[in-house]
Amino acid sequence: MATGWPTATWWRSSCWVEQRGDAWPCRLANRRPTLGYVARQLIDTFGRVHRDLRISVTDRCNFRCTYCMPAEGLVWLPREELLTFEEIERVARLMVERHGVDSIRLTGGEPTVRANLSTLIGMLADLPVDLTMTTNGVTLRSSAGDLAAAGLKRINISLDSLRADRFAELTLRDDLGRVLDGIDAALEAGLDPVKVNVVVMRGVNDDEIVDLARFGRDRGVEVRFIEFMPLDADRTWSEAAVVGCDEIVARIGEAFPLEPVDRTSAPATRYRYLDGAGCFGVVASVTRSFCDTCDRIRLTADGQFRNCLFAVEEFDLRALLRSGASDDDVSDLLEGAVTAKWAGHGISSVDFIRPNRSMSQIGG
Repeated sequence: MATGWPTATWWRSSCWVEQRGDAWPCRLANRRPTLGYVARQLIDTFGRVHRDLRISVTDRCNFRCTYCMPAEGLVWLPREELLTFEEIERVARLMVERHGVDSIRLTGGEPTVRANLSTLIGMLADLPVDLTMTTNGVTLRSSAGDLAAAGLKRINISLDSLRADRFAELTLRDDLGRVLDGIDAALEAGLDPVKVNVVVMRGVNDDEIVDLARFGRDRGVEVRFIEFMPLDADRTWSEAAVVGCDEIVARIGEAFPLEPVDRTSAPATRYRYLDGAGCFGVVASVTRSFCDTCDRIRLTADGQFRNCLFAVEEFDLRALLRSGASDDDVSDLLEGAVTAKWAGHGISSVDFIRPNRSMSQIGG
């Protein structure tokens, strides 16, 4: 780390931090200080400051969700093309200490299939960030405790159906019981909050919207309904399959009175149940684009830096890291990539261009 920084400000050892509208518990005793000054924020030409880093640790997955990858799977990256834990930690530390990133989410593929994942979590937990992960939850009964002990703070678990036959049809795996048990394991491990991600597709699982909302209320987890996006590997997406935010909220509101929560830069528009039974969110990437407040950037498993989920251009960090580049060189690439970020994804425009990678290859 460079010297000559202004005096750092230490976090309290046990505190509640208000992070983009969501309170999350942190235990930061013996952590590195949070710098009171950031030298070079990652700001694009539209004035958006980027503080939320998504890191894919693998392109592999033990499910075959039909909206994410073909049944036969994809051609997996050779191990030597994946970033090492040391390379991931270097980039993450640079982004935090030099560029002000304060949130890191680990994704995949399915991140838990990466061997020794808790080791990487322990390395990243030394940074003063909100450290979280998105997973399909199928292995959490055996791993949630270790992940929490390593420093993971909170978790999002994918669950697109509560019906065993439909779950198996969507994922090509008969593992609904293990995922539901994984949600319980995450709660028991003290991960907080536990959120459940639901990709809503018309004619597929939209008849379960209220059932899934009720599940969240009963289990004490926040369900996030996600509009179906054009990132499917077989490229069959159409707007007709999208169930929009207004429809989702209206259906839930008929069953449970609710009110909106003030919007933040987080991707979900959140709603609070009036009876105090928690909240749910809707990620309305299609019908209510939130590109104007987006603060997210992405690092793929093979070391490509992406300034947008829907970007058609990638920036090769892996080659730079493995060529002996300095931290200044890496920072220059990051700043240039963020500067090149578009105003928005333009899904509904006639000139929309789909990314050449599917969601599992980019990282959720």
